[in-house]
Amino acid sequence: MPMSFNQAIIEEFRTNGGEVGGPFEGGDLLLLTTTGARTGQDHTVPLGYVRADGQLLVVASAAGAPDHPQWYRNLLAHPVVRVELGTEVFEAVAVPAEGARRDRLFEAVVRAAPGYGDYQAHTARVLPVVALERSGAEPREVADLAGKLLEVHTWLRAQLRHVRAETEAHFAAGPAGDGRPPGLGLQIRQHCLALCAGLTHHHTGENAAIFPALARSHPHLRETLARLGDEHRSVGRIKDGLVKLLAGIGVAEPERFRAELARMSAELEAHLDHEERELLPVLAGIPFPPGR
Repeated sequence: MPMSFNQAIIEEFRTNGGEVGGPFEGGDLLLLTTTGARTGQDHTVPLGYVRADGQLLVVASAAGAPDHPQWYRNLLAHPVVRVELGTEVFEAVAVPAEGARRDRLFEAVVRAAPGYGDYQAHTARVLPVVALERSGAEPREVADLAGKLLEVHTWLRAQLRHVRAETEAHFAAGPAGDGRPPGLGLQIRQHCLALCAGLTHHHTGENAAIFPALARSHPHLRETLARLGDEHRSVGRIKDGLVKLLAGIGVAEPERFRAELARMSAELEAHLDHEERELLPVLAGIPFPPGR
């Protein structure tokens, strides 16, 4: 079966460290891998990108087609994406810009790549501009499970900071209907979805694999691990409460909302701190990846 056009570009990109020929030769190109909104399977596409305002941006142009491309619908459902840029590979949170921020960024995109202006002129839909935000600390070498746990926790804390900061910006803009920009709704939503998905994935992995293995190799930790497992269920309830809380931000009374968000944030931070105190000394002696 002949290879698709996109797949041929993807293979050339990966073979040549991000360099491709043909119509894309010399262009700024990255590979974006999203999780299918319906299938849950990885979906990789080559995309042009622009750097503006210190951000890495892609545009869901679909060459001016009337409908959004599938990769954009995927990232609305699953904000955490994988980016391949040259020889670098990293995870990011995909955050579409809205309102005046979107317009400002799109103007910057068109200055760098005028073709996007032509695409916008040929469609009635507003072309989404998506920032690919690398979260957490700069990547570093992870040699043991303690380092991996800290890497995951750093990412989760970064998402929580994003949610709190964007919530404050939302309320600082004034009462709804009184000039509040619509440009924070997707930002809050995407970071909240990323935080909740990250917590679920992290705790599922701990409960299914890491904790049972530690209990076998370190019997004296069994009670501690059982308590942490119980905490995971409590954190799950906090996570669900956070989703419901943020869903009502448009009609919330600011001070009450802030107090509830602060309470939930403190409980999540306390769980991460407790897990680090109990597990880091043990995990420091276990190589990562396994078999290293």
